[in-house]
Amino acid sequence: QANLVESGGGSVQAGGSLRLSCVVPEYGRTCMGWFRQAPGKEREGVVRIYTNNDYYFTESVRGRFTISQDRAKNTIYLQMNDLKPEDTAMYYCATGRRDFCVWADYNNWGQGTQVTVSA
Repeated sequence: QANLVESGGGSVQAGGSLRLSCVVPEYGRTCMGWFRQAPGKEREGVVRIYTNNDYYFTESVRGRFTISQDRAKNTIYLQMNDLKPEDTAMYYCATGRRDFCVWADYNNWGQGTQVTVSA
């Protein structure tokens, strides 16, 4: 499995923004996405990106988070706006095993990047 490399985490106040980046060696050949895991909680899916460039955001971030891509750099970006303390988590870039993945299809994760939102 290809190594995924995330960057861009940090600490912000509520209402602030951050942009996460992930270099995906398998870019365009399988589904991509972002997950997050808060302390004491299970990892949850944030966004699924299909190979046709369509995507699906989980309800808790819809309208605040957006996706963009740079094909030339094999990179996906997660733009996070209007951040809330409950968005605090380790964020993981991920790839799955088909073109149109559901959450359970993801089987490869990066090392993660920490996002901390203070009230």
